[in-house]
Amino acid sequence: MHRYRYLQNMAKTLEYARLMSNGAIVVETAVLALALGLNGAAASDQTPLPAPAPQAVFKGGIDLVRVAAVVRDRKGRFVQDLSARDFEVLDGGQTRPIADFRNDVTGVSVALLFDVSGSMEGQLPNAREAARHVLSWLDGRDEAAVFTFDTQLDQRTGFTAGLRVLPDVMSTVVPFGATSLHDAIALTAKRVGEREGRRRAVVVLTDGADNASRLRPSEVATVASEIDVPVYVFGIVPAIDNPAEEIATTSVERSALAGPLPALAAATGGHTFVASAPGQRSMAARQIIDELRHQYLIAFESSGTPGWHPLVVRAKKKDLVVRARNGYIAGQSRPSV
Repeated sequence: MHRYRYLQNMAKTLEYARLMSNGAIVVETAVLALALGLNGAAASDQTPLPAPAPQAVFKGGIDLVRVAAVVRDRKGRFVQDLSARDFEVLDGGQTRPIADFRNDVTGVSVALLFDVSGSMEGQLPNAREAARHVLSWLDGRDEAAVFTFDTQLDQRTGFTAGLRVLPDVMSTVVPFGATSLHDAIALTAKRVGEREGRRRAVVVLTDGADNASRLRPSEVATVASEIDVPVYVFGIVPAIDNPAEEIATTSVERSALAGPLPALAAATGGHTFVASAPGQRSMAARQIIDELRHQYLIAFESSGTPGWHPLVVRAKKKDLVVRARNGYIAGQSRPSV
């Protein structure tokens, strides 16, 4: 019964993500306050960031909007042999011609974002295990960085090619303090957005609790969507707090990993996984990297009208399912995190 209600709720959150763009307005003063309040990220940048490999540079000269899209068939299998003519892009309901198209980008750029607030006490070893699974699926083409947060964001390892192990400091971190989950996601997405020429993502390892953020989930989704960085929420909880488990004592309605947080991930083109066992963590890690490797990178010319633009990317073949971000911001209203 718990599993049925959980799946039913997840369907509702995906619909919420689709509709959320109608009211997703970033309040610039709030974003400015976020940049000032969580300045730990800038202060802790002691590791120089290497220049990214120039593998996927879209045509210049016009204002192009980049969209990463993952395509599956009805059985959940990746579809890899599509071309630009197989897609449709709707910008505010209007069809936009595809100006550029890539499906041969090899490098992946991943930011591992660890929740080290007090609520993660007892779950941080499982979060480290999940992160090691993610790193194990990377190779020499890829790069990764490690960040932690409680009420401030700290960079533990800058973007490093071929990173396969966590930094030593992650074995000594003690969970403590309040949680600014939404704020940390927004700032980390901005950092990953600077890594051009790669398939990019933020992987958040958390129990889903947030009690200190300035930004709402809808505002974070707008920030991440605007720079085309999918957010993958990796829920790290015991089985009794996982609504998909038979022994769960936490209902879907009370779970921090249901509702706005999965909607945030879906709005950016990402996904939410809830893992309570080693096998679940391994499978989720592999699925995240597999999705990134199977992304299509699509670009179209912005309409130029300032403000939020609802965006739909779909395949012309009706039996294919496309997942991509649900909007972008054009003109002077773009957020500055």
